[in-house]
Amino acid sequence: MTGPGRGRRALVTGGAGFIGSHLAEALVNAGWSVAVLDDFSTGREANLARLRGRIDLIRGDVCDLDAVAKAIEAAEVVFHQAAVPSVALSIAEPLRTHRVNLEGTVQLLDASRKNGVRRFLFASSAAVYGDGDGRPVSEAAPLSPGSPYGLHKVSGEMYCRQYAMHYGLESVVLRYFNVFGPRQSPKGEYAAVIPRFASACVEGEAPRIYGDGEQTRDFIYVDDVVRANLLAADARGAEGAILNVATGRPTNLLELLETLRDLTGARTEAKHEPAVKGDARFSLAAVARACEVLGFRPQVDLREGLRRMVAGAAAARS
Repeated sequence: MTGPGRGRRALVTGGAGFIGSHLAEALVNAGWSVAVLDDFSTGREANLARLRGRIDLIRGDVCDLDAVAKAIEAAEVVFHQAAVPSVALSIAEPLRTHRVNLEGTVQLLDASRKNGVRRFLFASSAAVYGDGDGRPVSEAAPLSPGSPYGLHKVSGEMYCRQYAMHYGLESVVLRYFNVFGPRQSPKGEYAAVIPRFASACVEGEAPRIYGDGEQTRDFIYVDDVVRANLLAADARGAEGAILNVATGRPTNLLELLETLRDLTGARTEAKHEPAVKGDARFSLAAVARACEVLGFRPQVDLREGLRRMVAGAAAARS
């Protein structure tokens, strides 16, 4: 068979996680042969239930030489999603998060160049920019990470550039802004804001807002992030590109909570707690470059994405 995805091999690191499992499913549906590498520290087997028997699942972390060697065998494209994606946790546990987020990335890059991988897609983050001023930030903006997590991602991007320069490994850096959608866990001290708010509204509990709630985020639905990855795997001229993956639309947390209340009928009042150290006050992307290089435009707006999440949560409870 011919055409994008047909008869081709991909490795998805962190493929049992939130974004990784959606990506693995989309790749399988597009006809790719898929290997998933995950240590299940945060990923869940349930996230891969629909792919049982259709993927090669390797248990191990990205710093495990043997697991990486097994997972990357015959891969044409590596989608590197594995990380500890938390600003707060990177501050609380800098050594552990450094090992996974940076050492693991270098391990994957080196295995990729040794195994003839054509293209390496690196999941970076808006955290590389640090705190914004409310205006859209372009990929050419100065980098000023306000946390070890942001620094890990800056360093990972620079390693991608080095491996392209010295070894000819094509790389594409995708700077995710605030991704949300089904399978995103609301549990734990470091859970992301949308699943926390959605769970609280569905359960009739008081949502916790860290700070005054006026901080803004550029929320993007997971299906759109997956589409950006699939486009980046093959787009001509994308090699070496650094691209924001976002919507270009800001939403503050009070507005977000009001939308969720409207969708769920919840009337519980929010509980305000101190702001998280290292968290950006404003985060908003300029998105023209991803459109130009990949032909990428987000298709799911915030309200529709939230509606899908709430519907899924309600179905799971019934």
